[in-house]
Amino acid sequence: MADLLALVEARLRTALGEPDARAAVTFLGTDRIEVLRFPASDEGGALVRYATLGMAAQPMADPTAVVADPVRGPRAELVLTVRAGLADTDKVLRPLAVLAATPQVEGLVVAPGASLDLGEPLWPGAPFGSVLVAEPGGLVADLELDEPMDPVRFLPLLPMTANEAAWKRVHGAAALQERWLARGTDLRDPRRSSVALD
Repeated sequence: MADLLALVEARLRTALGEPDARAAVTFLGTDRIEVLRFPASDEGGALVRYATLGMAAQPMADPTAVVADPVRGPRAELVLTVRAGLADTDKVLRPLAVLAATPQVEGLVVAPGASLDLGEPLWPGAPFGSVLVAEPGGLVADLELDEPMDPVRFLPLLPMTANEAAWKRVHGAAALQERWLARGTDLRDPRRSSVALD
């Protein structure tokens, strides 16, 4: 699996540039998860991107399957983008590793439209304790692997406030994303408040 993760890291570097920091977290009974930090910028100023490395080492197994397939199954890594310098977002490294370990620990398949709940702030003082998994392909292209392995998908994470997460459970991911879009919500702002949900 080291070769697979080397390919994943190469894809991340190609898409996001050189990481300026990395941290590794190992949870009991799981593979090591690294989180890489990539500096970036857009028309709004400085950004920082955090990407997991290690989640894709094992395919995610259907929790209803009797035996997990060691080769086939969806593979993914997580990518979070926030505006730099507005909050202590570097403390998100461990929470991101926790989310990336979820498939191994809880037997979940992480897919677009899903919510992942930490039960604590993403970083100190963050108004977000959960994330919405968005559609892949925009920032980092899928990494095709040799058959019969599924490609590695790089899933963007969109931080949600508690109110947004509750609203999403009732109305669905698409409705929440439409609300964000309609209100011009800056999803990269680490200090933003909940979108109006009336």
